[in-house]
Amino acid sequence: MDASKTTRLNFERQLRSLQRDVLRMGALVENSCVLARKALFERDLEAARQIPLQDKQIDRFYRQIELDCVNLMALQSPVTQDLRLLSAIMQLVRDLERIGDYAEDLGEVAIKLFPYAPHPCMDRVQTMSDRCRAMLAMSLVALSDLDAESGLDLKQKDDAVDSDYEDVYNLLARQTNIQGSIEPTILMVLVIRHLERMADHATNIGKRVAYIVTG
Repeated sequence: MDASKTTRLNFERQLRSLQRDVLRMGALVENSCVLARKALFERDLEAARQIPLQDKQIDRFYRQIELDCVNLMALQSPVTQDLRLLSAIMQLVRDLERIGDYAEDLGEVAIKLFPYAPHPCMDRVQTMSDRCRAMLAMSLVALSDLDAESGLDLKQKDDAVDSDYEDVYNLLARQTNIQGSIEPTILMVLVIRHLERMADHATNIGKRVAYIVTG
């Protein structure tokens, strides 16, 4: 086998390894979202405490994947399609990392909410949270399958989350009979803001998958 074919096969092997690492990172992010849900809606403080530990693993994957992408670009002379893939991977792992950060933020909010009774809007927020989790799962499947159509379908799912955000925000803003501390209401505003941003990043991942496939 000539040197160029050997180089190409080695590049493709490293690229497949990189793609597997991205999916492993995605699985960790998905689990952080599961833990955040338990912390918020099941009042599971142990789940909230696990999220920062897992976020460190996510950050390690993020740094390593970025480095691997840069090395492949610099050392392997990739063709145009390869560059498109590597560029998109570098951007979408940033989206995954941010979703992980928001999951950690939700865990911190859950700890602060724990002393208070469940907020009247919590059921609506849980619906919003479940939509976000479904979007993340859908984005990871689109990435795994390199399915551009599924990736672009995430925009419609994001519209539903945006509608949830507006509805819950308006409910919180119209509260006039608040007794005691206003902190729970402020924390609930943070929760829906974090969820809305998580959905945006999941949508970005879908768009990047479509970019990889269609150019």
